[in-house]
Amino acid sequence: MVLLGKLAQPVCSLGKLPPPGACRGFWGWLNAVFNKVDYERIQAVGPDRAASEWLLRCGALVRYQGYQKWQQDYSGLPTGPLGKYKIEAIDATESCIMYRGFDYLDGLEHVTEIKLQKCIYIQDECLQRLSETKSLQKSLLQLKIISCGNVTDKGIIALHKLMNLEYLYLSDLPGIRQKETTAHILQQALPNLRLELDLE
Repeated sequence: MVLLGKLAQPVCSLGKLPPPGACRGFWGWLNAVFNKVDYERIQAVGPDRAASEWLLRCGALVRYQGYQKWQQDYSGLPTGPLGKYKIEAIDATESCIMYRGFDYLDGLEHVTEIKLQKCIYIQDECLQRLSETKSLQKSLLQLKIISCGNVTDKGIIALHKLMNLEYLYLSDLPGIRQKETTAHILQQALPNLRLELDLE
């Protein structure tokens, strides 16, 4: 991953200046490639391993059930029998995960916590997709959404399908315009939810 970054940087810093937006376009394209779902890979190695590869490729961290250490090195992903390592937590801080890759979440049955912080590609459709993922509806207990500028009230309300969600932390989300109404709707749908708001 680091190698790719070092190779790509000179492309945009050669003698001539590239046209405006050229580097941004390249990174957007690369991020879309990182998020392309490989269904054959999911079948071959199982959902947890395939999702781990996707998340780490995109700059996120994962923590496995029974382990305290966060896995951040793609080349250091643990090996072992198929299905040995189950993802328990995802920290997607400053990662490039996007809706296109969310099929990797299907089949993850042990994820209890997710943190989405400064994720420029996270938008309402992503949260709706997260909420519609059957396995996460059962397992997810904690969710933090921080500084994701494309998230609006619609996306937060869509989380009402996460029936076992116990804790939701929302901070620095300028797209949320009706926080009291949104909070009320969520509390009605999820009466056991502890909702913490740090919004303007």
